[in-house]
Amino acid sequence: MNQTLDNIVSLARQCWCGHRHYDIPIEQIVVSHEAFNRLAAYLQYKRYKKVVVVADARTFAAAGRSVCDKLKNESVHYTVCLVHPDENEDVIADERAIVQVLLETPNDVDVFIAIGAGTIHDITRFSSYKMKVPFVSIPTAPSVDGFTSMGAPLIIRGVKKTIQAQAPIAVFADIEVLRNAPKEMIAAGFGDMVAKYTSLADWQFAHWMTDEPYCPFVHQLTEQSLQTCGDHLDDIADGSEQGIRVLMDALLQSGIAMLLMGQSYSASGAEHHLSHYWEMEFLRQKKRQVLHGAKVGVSTPIIVEHYQRVFWSLLNELEKRPKSMDEVAWERLKANAASIRKLLESFPSAERIRTMLETVGGAAHPGQLGIDPQLVERSLREAHRLRSNRFTMLYFLNEFVL
Repeated sequence: MNQTLDNIVSLARQCWCGHRHYDIPIEQIVVSHEAFNRLAAYLQYKRYKKVVVVADARTFAAAGRSVCDKLKNESVHYTVCLVHPDENEDVIADERAIVQVLLETPNDVDVFIAIGAGTIHDITRFSSYKMKVPFVSIPTAPSVDGFTSMGAPLIIRGVKKTIQAQAPIAVFADIEVLRNAPKEMIAAGFGDMVAKYTSLADWQFAHWMTDEPYCPFVHQLTEQSLQTCGDHLDDIADGSEQGIRVLMDALLQSGIAMLLMGQSYSASGAEHHLSHYWEMEFLRQKKRQVLHGAKVGVSTPIIVEHYQRVFWSLLNELEKRPKSMDEVAWERLKANAASIRKLLESFPSAERIRTMLETVGGAAHPGQLGIDPQLVERSLREAHRLRSNRFTMLYFLNEFVL
């Protein structure tokens, strides 16, 4: 993966898209059986003396204890912060978790180590950013593409907000730890990759309709990650070493693509907005949380069906401008009608996406996650407002057409 990272950096410097590409602060990415040994050597090389390990009870058992043993053997001083779960035994990236980490962290800390999946990384990413110190990523499951990104999706006063913080300076993922992750977390990682079908479409649409900054190279990086996962579907479903490597590399590369643009358009569109909307509703009802990747996986075919149904109808009646749509938006839509048609035709069928999710052992329908039809319908009408600055096809339909 280090070689891949070097290649991406080199190609990004040659990119002709005309938009700024941000520097990638990640110095090393190691996905191997020797990851924790490499971590200890890296910390010694960086001369970090005071380390704070952030984990929860499950992720500490999965990898934290082994990491701490390595640190102890190398005489690296560390303290451990085990983030407390809520009343449902869920660890939530909210104010309580962030305050706990900040209170338990010494002022003279050199580096944080996040040991866990998406939630622990979001908590650590924000906390380390606020304390102006770096953090190192130790994924315990190939479950999300946010390990290498700089965005921290947090729950603030019950509302999901993505705050730009910082990327890790290094990633060390032990392949056996990843393979031993719960099957549902591996399926969730695949679900987060499947979401790129609609996130990339939303990004292109925003570029055509609102001149949103767009980069073909970043698009290609993300699409390549998605395609590779599809090509190794059976390997991922089997949980083989090759399959887990492919999935983990794809998730990391998707996060790096976000880093290059300085925002998450390539990897997060309307399907993520539905997921965040459902998450907030579960929090309001004090229900147990559902894995992020499981939710975005399920929401992707829903978005595909919604786009194909409503946009085909709209494009087939291009001479009848809806009263709610202004002239500028209407002219943009007509000018890009051919491209939008091709975009809709490029989607795999919703049933194909659901079959892929089922193959890796994931949920394919919202009901399997405890999400009822009424919540789905409400989210299709309202979820786009969670990020009013994110112009998606769903935003366009709700604010300009329906």
